[in-house]
Amino acid sequence: MSSTKEGEKNDENVAVLTPGTLPFFQNMYAEAKANDNKDDALTKLNEVLNSSDFDMQCDDGYRLQEKAIYEIGNIFATRKNGEALVTLMKDIRPFFSKIPKARTAKIVRTLMDLVAKVPDSVELQLNVCKECVAWCSKEKRTFLRQRLETRLVRLQLREKKYVDALKKIQELVMEVKKLDDKPLLVEIHVTEAQVHHALSNIPKAKAALTAARTNANAIYVAPETQAEIDMIGGTINADEKDYSTAYSYFFEAFEAFDAIKGGDSRAVDCFKYMLLCKIMNGDTHDVSALIGGKHGIKYNGVSLNALKAISDSYKKRSLEDYEKTLETFKEELENDTMISRHLNDLSERLLEQNLVRIIEPYSRVEIAFVAEQIKLPLQKVEAKMSQMILDGKFSGILDQGKGHLLVFDDNSSDKTYEHSLKTINKMDEVVESLFTRAKQIQTA
Repeated sequence: MSSTKEGEKNDENVAVLTPGTLPFFQNMYAEAKANDNKDDALTKLNEVLNSSDFDMQCDDGYRLQEKAIYEIGNIFATRKNGEALVTLMKDIRPFFSKIPKARTAKIVRTLMDLVAKVPDSVELQLNVCKECVAWCSKEKRTFLRQRLETRLVRLQLREKKYVDALKKIQELVMEVKKLDDKPLLVEIHVTEAQVHHALSNIPKAKAALTAARTNANAIYVAPETQAEIDMIGGTINADEKDYSTAYSYFFEAFEAFDAIKGGDSRAVDCFKYMLLCKIMNGDTHDVSALIGGKHGIKYNGVSLNALKAISDSYKKRSLEDYEKTLETFKEELENDTMISRHLNDLSERLLEQNLVRIIEPYSRVEIAFVAEQIKLPLQKVEAKMSQMILDGKFSGILDQGKGHLLVFDDNSSDKTYEHSLKTINKMDEVVESLFTRAKQIQTA
């Protein structure tokens, strides 16, 4: 009896793994996924993907082939083979006619994300994105096309193709507004704000950011998207020298990015910008507290050490230490556009403070002596002094013939405004008096 059951069981196993059946391909997929030899795994996965057997022509079969696509894509991404991923995207297009459009969009976007993981692939991403947009237009897949065009705009932003990006954004906004697709509108407006900010058009960047917030308030947005909006808001406020508000935006963005499972590299950027805002505001004592806190310990690294050194040199008002820090941490400080731009302003501020401190005890001082004390070229010091006099930072005259700076003690403000107000008040009294007299004559 037992031998009969055993025989039936064996027959059942043979039937399950019969070539061309769905269980056979499921078993092949499982073996390929567990196989450490990626070349063998690719062979089996391609066999699963390209199978046209009758058993595979069902929803379960299509889902298995979809899984095979993801596994093949992951192998190519691990090997950093962007060209192979692009070829895969083109080869599987006939398969898209068998599955729902939503799953097609998911596959295309996932493969695009894998291409993005390949180093130095921005140009490749641009080309494949344009090619996919053309395919979507031909197949009338509007939903997928709009999302790919939004990704295309982000890539154009990275490549500094601002004119092309703005042109595409205008077309997208008009089209998506008709469909009232608010999640996509939020994404488009966020990208628009980034493009305008890159072009230093702050008013339009703020308008785009307001539009993004308005649409985001009407729907649920992912914490990551909200953090991105806050991060742009902080950047714009920092450019307007409102560092306190900028700090609060960066803090909100940092908390959201920090909470993302697996971490997000933008959390470190936000933390750096928080430190930068504290330095620019003159709150250097807060920098040490932030770096010594739990978040500072978590994200401790060379970039945070660089900002700590900048904070220390600014606290001491030592231009020499500041210049040494810039040289020591040149890569960390110059590679970040945001930090580099604001440190240029800080450098000018520190230079002015040092110049004022040196010339303060004198009524007449040689420019060469000031340059020697501050350890900077004579021409740079002379130009800076001239600029400070014109800006009203101190009162004086440059005697370039003798190479002297004459410093005036009289720093009284211009009285023109005050005298003008007095004159206007007196004229008002005269007119009022004449009006009263005229009224009395009419009454008489």
